[in-house]
Amino acid sequence: MTTITTARDVALFVPNLIGYARVFATLLSLILMIAAPHQWLLAIILYICSFVGDLFDGMAARKLNQCSTFGGLLDMVTDRCATLGLLFVLMGEYDIKFTEYTTIYKLLISTLGILDISSHWCQMYSTAALQLHHKSSEGNKGRFILVQWYYDVYLFFGYCCVAAEFTYICLYVLNHAVEDGILYKVCYNLLLVCIPGCATKNIVNLFQLSSACAVVAQHDANVRNDINSKDKTKSS
Repeated sequence: MTTITTARDVALFVPNLIGYARVFATLLSLILMIAAPHQWLLAIILYICSFVGDLFDGMAARKLNQCSTFGGLLDMVTDRCATLGLLFVLMGEYDIKFTEYTTIYKLLISTLGILDISSHWCQMYSTAALQLHHKSSEGNKGRFILVQWYYDVYLFFGYCCVAAEFTYICLYVLNHAVEDGILYKVCYNLLLVCIPGCATKNIVNLFQLSSACAVVAQHDANVRNDINSKDKTKSS
């Protein structure tokens, strides 16, 4: 007897339940950062838990054969909104300290947020239009070499993703931790290790955005050419 899977079943897949927990942790962490800054340690712990949860929902999806388009969408939206939220918090955290460079600082943070959201959305849309996964080798075939390498070499991919998030996490902690304390020193040294990866990740985002847009434009051109070719065939 064939088992029928319903939308409710998909929504209750184990990896998606982990995804909902990540959403809750992210929202709570951002609320604490903004409304209760004295709870900064709890806020950043919740944020890190949400970030680490991204690893476990993927493992659960593969282990339990519960991969889904909905899960991928939930995962990407959670990741992007979490990063954007933390960047928004950082804009306020360091605004007073960088008084002389406020405009440049705000432009930098805004650019990083916009680039992160737009590049990942365009990447997912461009591969979905071809009915391919946005991280697959086939989905990234013909794209800029750095983008292909980013998704093909897991260690490079992992370093860039972790380094980007922990760059922002460390910047947040450094603004709250006791200077010269153990946590401060750890985050300072970790920041030095993560900054190159964060910079690389944003360079990848830039090429990912341009490559994805080029793929969508080429897809449109192919569709139009197919239609014109069929019309010519019919008329002849």
